[in-house]
Amino acid sequence: MNIMDFNVKKLAADAGTFLSRAVQFTEEKLGQAEKTELDAHLENLLSKAECTKMWTEKIMKQTEVLLQPNPNARIEEFVYEKLDRKAPSRINNPELLGQYMIDAGTEFGPGTAYGNALIKCGETQKRIGTADRELIQTSALNFLTPLRNFIEGDYKTIAKERKLLQNKRLDLDAAKTRLKKAKAAETRASSEQELRITQSEFDRQAEITRLLLEGISSTHAHHLRCLNDFVEAQMTYYAQCYQYMLDLQKQLGSFPSNYLCNNNQTSVTSLPSASSNVIGSSAMASTSGLVITSPSNPHDLKECSGSRKARVLYDYDAANSSELSLLADEVITVFSVVGMDSDWLMGERGNQKGKV
Repeated sequence: MNIMDFNVKKLAADAGTFLSRAVQFTEEKLGQAEKTELDAHLENLLSKAECTKMWTEKIMKQTEVLLQPNPNARIEEFVYEKLDRKAPSRINNPELLGQYMIDAGTEFGPGTAYGNALIKCGETQKRIGTADRELIQTSALNFLTPLRNFIEGDYKTIAKERKLLQNKRLDLDAAKTRLKKAKAAETRASSEQELRITQSEFDRQAEITRLLLEGISSTHAHHLRCLNDFVEAQMTYYAQCYQYMLDLQKQLGSFPSNYLCNNNQTSVTSLPSASSNVIGSSAMASTSGLVITSPSNPHDLKECSGSRKARVLYDYDAANSSELSLLADEVITVFSVVGMDSDWLMGERGNQKGKV
């Protein structure tokens, strides 16, 4: 017998086996043939493996999204990984923001309060970017890689052996069906021999599959350790970010208070006189979309608190007749009124009165 004859006979045998399995499977679906059920323990193990695979995939994919929100970047990393090439290093978002802040601060002047603050913020953002990069690398190595190895390695082996078990089960049931249909003594003896062989092969494959499936418990234990590593990496990352921002806040807190005020609020600092205040212009407040609910005529407003002196920090041109135009460094009288927005005060200069 030459090699070609052997291959032809093997192909014919494989085709016959495939056809036998297909017929058995179809008859089972139509309720025309009996099906050998797996024992309950093996079924539970199969269910546990399938459940583990499903949730591992979900957790792995969502962790990837958490660590790298940009889908294009994830696709690029996946392609480089499949090509077994190192992905090019790219600047992350915190690092990019930090660089912009540093460049802007340098342009505005490191000696200015705003420029100095931008540079300090930029340096902190770059530190956060470095911590973010370390989190991604640590999580990929200690958490994502073990999960991916299970999906692409252990579970693929389980799925392969499970498919073999399904084929052996179909062969066994097909042999049982042929034995039931056998009438001649010679045919019956041949069918009984076939049944013994297929039963032995099925039992052997069921044992192999069971041993592999029982390893799922060890997989869970391993993934638990990986999860602890992931949590520790996150804890380190957030602790670093908190410390960086805490240090930054302390640095910014050392700036003069008149540089730190929000332009949407009235900034108040003490004058040499204990009875006087310094108030900032409300220019930004009047253009930031705030709705002023006080009456249009300032003379209709009822004074509800004592007046006090205040020094104006910035020039301001009144937006309408209800407001008072201001000049930097002038001292005016201010007081609060009922019904007026808390961001505003009434200002008085001689016989002129208006909101400030």
